[in-house]
Amino acid sequence: MRLQGKTTIVTGAGSGFGEGIAKTFAREGANVVVNDLNGPGAERVASEIALAGGRAIAVQGDVTKREDWQTLFDAAIEDFGSVQVVVNNAGTTHRNKPVLEVTEAEFDRVYAVNVKSIYWSVEQFVAYFRQQGGGAFINIASTAGVRPRPGLVWYNGSKAAVIIASKALAVELGPDRIRVNCINPVMGETGLLSEFMGMEDTPANRQKFLATIPLGRLSTPQDIANAALYLASDDAEFITGVSLEVDGGRCV
Repeated sequence: MRLQGKTTIVTGAGSGFGEGIAKTFAREGANVVVNDLNGPGAERVASEIALAGGRAIAVQGDVTKREDWQTLFDAAIEDFGSVQVVVNNAGTTHRNKPVLEVTEAEFDRVYAVNVKSIYWSVEQFVAYFRQQGGGAFINIASTAGVRPRPGLVWYNGSKAAVIIASKALAVELGPDRIRVNCINPVMGETGLLSEFMGMEDTPANRQKFLATIPLGRLSTPQDIANAALYLASDDAEFITGVSLEVDGGRCV
């Protein structure tokens, strides 16, 4: 039980990587606040955690909105009394396509969900973590911020912003015993896969992308959850400012 006694907030936890993180954290003893824009998805994940013997609540909310972060915080404190870890997992992308075809609305949405959400999480939790004597942020970025693929220019840029912001936050907040780390998944088996590929997810199309990953497969929610579990645990108490590629060798 590596997270026994810890309360964690996981955004975008109604499916995909976030679901994997939430369920893994719960199995390791954490109280989990399951957040998602999709309320029924969050409710499903929280219910499945409870049925498996864990402790979780679902909180529907939009991570781009300041008031929804306040709601997340209030729900966590009301049900569990404290918060030790915030996992900023919620993310989105524009479809893989030429840069001049990306609309302003798509650009704004990608940066609001992928970058501004972390701004709001910091605004909401840094003062609280300082009062508590420490805490941890885990930000889910992407290998796209390290080795960008064509057709995803503004998505790549948003994830690069997450990576450098995480490192800068780690330096600034380190004296407060607030750790900030980043995980960079390679393309994964999630609902956004066809958007990243920019084409239908067929075996032939998928093989084009698998050929760029030395270990020969996509990432899974459990791969990302295993990395997040380490960074959230006391085993990583001296780890901050890390940008950890979980990518089967894609970034080598």
